[in-house]
Amino acid sequence: MDYINDLRSMVGHEKVIMVVSGAIVFDKKRRVLMQRRSDNGQWGFPGGFMELGESVQNAARREAYEETGLHLGKLELFSIHSGPKYGKIFPNGDQVSLVLISFKCTEYIGELTERSEESKQNKFFSLGALPDHLFAEHRMLVNTILLNKSYPIIE
Repeated sequence: MDYINDLRSMVGHEKVIMVVSGAIVFDKKRRVLMQRRSDNGQWGFPGGFMELGESVQNAARREAYEETGLHLGKLELFSIHSGPKYGKIFPNGDQVSLVLISFKCTEYIGELTERSEESKQNKFFSLGALPDHLFAEHRMLVNTILLNKSYPIIE
């Protein structure tokens, strides 16, 4: 978050481009890992903002580890989403134009932590029994998985 804080100290609440990198992690039963965020209670895939000098793959791995305790293995590009519909204004007034990069992952090691500073709960769910209150962007990714659309998806 140092990069974001430094950037915001220079530009205030003006709109900036921010890269979000995340992982759609599957277990051996084809259940998907979901995180219930501490800040807003919504469910979604582990992920977050990329730091300066970090690759999108390493950002996804770092965020997954910080939020779930899992060390991700091989990542496969799932989707890239950008454009006007991915603009957002955060409750503090910060404006962003998001570039959302998602990876699929079926290889990981470590012990899943039930909760962390950023997560109220971490749990694997069947694709047919996902929790309510999903991030809209993550619901779109789930629908892509359920429809067996080919990927990567670039929008």
